[in-house]
Amino acid sequence: MSTATPSIPFEAGHEPPTIALERADPGTLRLAIRGDWLLKRGLPTAAELDRLIQSAGAAERLSFDAARLGAWDSGLLAFLVGAQDLAKTRGLALDPGTLPEGASRLLKLATAVPERQGARRGDERPSFLALVGTESLALWKSGGQMIGFLGEAVQTFGRLLVGRARYRRSDLVEIIYECGAAALPIVALISFLVGLILAFVGAIQLQEFGAQIYVADLVGIAMAREMGALMTAIIMAGRTGAAFAAQLGTMQVNEEIDALSTFGLSSMEFLVLPRMIALILMMPVLCIFADLMGLLGGALVGVGMLDLSVTQYVNETLNGVALMDFAVGIVKSAVFGVLVAVAGCLRGIQCGRSASAVGLAATSAVVTGIVFIIVTDGIFAVITAVLGI
Repeated sequence: MSTATPSIPFEAGHEPPTIALERADPGTLRLAIRGDWLLKRGLPTAAELDRLIQSAGAAERLSFDAARLGAWDSGLLAFLVGAQDLAKTRGLALDPGTLPEGASRLLKLATAVPERQGARRGDERPSFLALVGTESLALWKSGGQMIGFLGEAVQTFGRLLVGRARYRRSDLVEIIYECGAAALPIVALISFLVGLILAFVGAIQLQEFGAQIYVADLVGIAMAREMGALMTAIIMAGRTGAAFAAQLGTMQVNEEIDALSTFGLSSMEFLVLPRMIALILMMPVLCIFADLMGLLGGALVGVGMLDLSVTQYVNETLNGVALMDFAVGIVKSAVFGVLVAVAGCLRGIQCGRSASAVGLAATSAVVTGIVFIIVTDGIFAVITAVLGI
């Protein structure tokens, strides 16, 4: 907010801001601006001036009389801009008259660059068809960007296989730790609780038939084929995928990614590739750990509620769960790791240049990652059913 001292001091102090319109000659209206025009005082508006002009009748020119203007700030400038727009609408030529020199310069500066067409927010709401079309075009554009990003990721992996990819090994080690060892506590807790819930729900039904021993099969197969990989992937999408998006988004805001391009470094190789490698390596390990914790949760219910011995529960698990079940889950987890990394890095690279855009990128990365995971899990279910695995 700009402030200035009165251009022409007057005797009365703390006079409230007022306007008065009088006719100087047959074709000129003189607007007298009086008092202290400070935002905290409550200022007259352009709408009041419009009513005065309407009541004054036809004129060709509007001039300003600021002889009794006191202290003023940006509130006066806002009123003058509104008065100028009003004069232009009514076809009146504007005469600055005795306005303070500072106010005159600021008024010229405010109107030096013409307003960009369409800059103001319109009151009209787009129609339903327009909204559908806009969202469809945005979805189509987003799909194209995603396919392009996947293509670049595949090319980057190709360069990695032939030893031409450039990235920092120290970054890879640090990201592996963040995606692996640092994620073990939350994966252990969630997987243990999932296994416990599966066993508890299954026990209630199986006890009615005296088949509570099959709780071990239920928990083992469910954790090995589905829940271990699925829950681990969802946890990593919310934990690591969002972190990837926030990290890359912050780098986008700080123009660090642009700096990498200036130095001739590929952001795909330097930033995205280590994150994808880390998740591809760590997701199967976390999946196996999640399977074991889920089995432990199921065993707790089986031994504690169903009066099964530890030996019975372990033997039934070994008989009911095959190595192929674990293999299916491990393969799923590796694919889910790629999807989580792609979703997080894609949204981070697409992030805008503001703090709020970083938050939106993190949220979008979680949603995109979970959608990818669920759709891919459904595809895996169909493939395994067709192949009889």
